[in-house]
Amino acid sequence: MINNTDAFAEYLLKEKNYSLLTLRAYLDDVRGFEQFIKKDDSGATLQDVHYTQVRSWIVSLVEEGGLSNRSVNRKIASLKAFYRFLLKAKQIEFSPLQKHKALKTEKKIHLPFSEKEMQDVVEYNDYPDDFEGVRNRLIIELLYTTGIRRAELISLHLGSYNAESSTLKVLGKRNKERIVPVLRCTSDVLSEYMVKRRALPEVIDSQVLILNASGKKVSESFVYRLINCYFSVVSGKVKKSPHVLRHTFATHLLNNGADLNSVKELLGHASLASTQVYTHSSLAELKKVYKDAHPRNRNNS
Repeated sequence: MINNTDAFAEYLLKEKNYSLLTLRAYLDDVRGFEQFIKKDDSGATLQDVHYTQVRSWIVSLVEEGGLSNRSVNRKIASLKAFYRFLLKAKQIEFSPLQKHKALKTEKKIHLPFSEKEMQDVVEYNDYPDDFEGVRNRLIIELLYTTGIRRAELISLHLGSYNAESSTLKVLGKRNKERIVPVLRCTSDVLSEYMVKRRALPEVIDSQVLILNASGKKVSESFVYRLINCYFSVVSGKVKKSPHVLRHTFATHLLNNGADLNSVKELLGHASLASTQVYTHSSLAELKKVYKDAHPRNRNNS
C-alpha cells in the first residue's frame, strides 16, 4: 500500500492544486503529529488515533511549543484535511477531529493606508528615472491598483498583461486564474518599465515580468522590504507590508462605493467571508458620513 502521507501529498498537488509551499506546510504538520504519537507506548498510528491524543498534541504545542492559538488552528486544519483524505480513500471510518472546535483567536486587523498616504507614495515620491526606480513604482502601482497578492505579483509573466484590453491575468491560490482590470496610470508605468526592461544588459528569467537589475525574478522578501521602505517615510503605522496594500485596495474601493461581491472577485476570494474582513474600515467611514449627514446629529452638535 502507498504511504498515506505520500498519497496525501499527491492528492493535494494534483486534485486540490495546492502550491508546493502549502503542500510542504500541510505535510510538516501531519508528520509533526505523527512524531508526537510515536513518543507514547500505545503503538498508535495515524489511522487509529483518538481525539484524546489530538488534544494532548494541542496542549503540547501551546504549553511546550509556545504556539499561539492561531498557529495551532493552522496545524489542526492540516490534520483535518489529512483525515478527510483518509475518509475519502476509505482508509478510516471516522475522523478523530470530527467534533473538534477551533481555538478562539483575536481577529487581526491591519489598518489600511489612508488615501493621502497612498497619494504621497504614488504621486509625490520622486522615483529615479532608471530601471530600478520605474520598477519600484510599478510594484507599488500594481499592488495598490489591482489588489494582487505578493506571491501573485512575482509570478506574473510577460503574457500576463493584455495591453489591448488593459487586463492582467493573475494566477491565484490553488492555481485559480482571474482577470483583473488595469488602470490607465498603471498601464503607463508598465509601458515605461518594459522599455527599461528591454534595455537590461542581461535577462536570465526571460519570461518573468518583474525583475531585479540582474535580470532575475524578484523574491518575496525583496517586495516586502521595498514596501516597508517606501511607506515608512509617509506612514507611522506599525504594519507596512504588501498585504496591507491589498487591504488598502479593498478598503478604498468599499469606501468609494464598490459592492462587496465585486471586491471579492477582484481579490480572488472563494467566499464573501474572506472579503468581509476588509469591511471594518469602510464601516468606520460609513459611520463618519452618517454622523456628518444625519439631521439629528447636526442639530445636536
